[in-house]
Amino acid sequence: MFETLLSIIFVYLFIFLGYLAKRIFKEEMDSKTLTLFSVYFLQSFVTVWGFSTAKLSTEHLFVPLYYIAIIFIILLPTLFIAKKLFVDPKERAIFSIAGFVGNTGNIGIPLGIALFGMESVIYTTLINIANVFVVYILGVYLYSRGSFSIKKSLFNIVKIPIIPASALAILINVSNIELAPQIEEFLKMGAYAGIVLQLFLLGTFLYGIKVTALKKSLFIGVMSQKFIIIPLISMVILSYTDLSLFVQGIILMEMMVPLAVANINLASLYNCRPKEVTALIMLSTLLFIPVLFFLSELLNRLYLV
Repeated sequence: MFETLLSIIFVYLFIFLGYLAKRIFKEEMDSKTLTLFSVYFLQSFVTVWGFSTAKLSTEHLFVPLYYIAIIFIILLPTLFIAKKLFVDPKERAIFSIAGFVGNTGNIGIPLGIALFGMESVIYTTLINIANVFVVYILGVYLYSRGSFSIKKSLFNIVKIPIIPASALAILINVSNIELAPQIEEFLKMGAYAGIVLQLFLLGTFLYGIKVTALKKSLFIGVMSQKFIIIPLISMVILSYTDLSLFVQGIILMEMMVPLAVANINLASLYNCRPKEVTALIMLSTLLFIPVLFFLSELLNRLYLV
């Protein structure tokens, strides 16, 4: 447990650096520019590099498919509930998708190593890649729907370069194309830069955030969804699959990680209340510390970690 917490602390030191930079340089540190650079350039590196770290097999592919299937099963009633709970289209968009866009990479991968060992890396990597499709298809559409028409929202999906980059990465992987060491190093450098920039970007948004400005209804709704509703329904669905307890535990863990920084990218890009989304990410990260102890105990009892 100590190693898990230590890993998360070191990861989030980059968030503190982003906060410090914004505090010192104020308006000279433009968060929107960082967002554009991250979404349209570096996130493609993260995806392509992720696929290059392990060869895909039929067995492995079932894990991200189950992950995406669970999200769709829970998302459909969530969209209906959102219409009943929230009148404002931006709040409705945030409630509909924020809880499903978890930090499966920056927190999920190191947390998987701490709880399950190195054997989890192939699974957490694939789930993180699956999450990319959730973020840049469902996320782009729902966040942009807070400000744009259906037609414009669909066009925004096509504009995101990470989708064709992911398709290319899958093609390279399944075709067993060997990349030169220099290319692999190039992709790794870009991916690490993208991960660090994501965390740094979160820090810049945290500066000046007033948690008190966050609507209580939105806070309760998203946090209940993230840490109670999604995990419970996921456990029920997973219990009916033929996946091993080990793999079920990994998927459940990824369902419970805090909200991802990618929520800020999309909320900022489509003017869907990025300040409130940032506050939700910060609060979900803080709440995850006590949740982590419960999660560790649950995995020990149910999934034989």
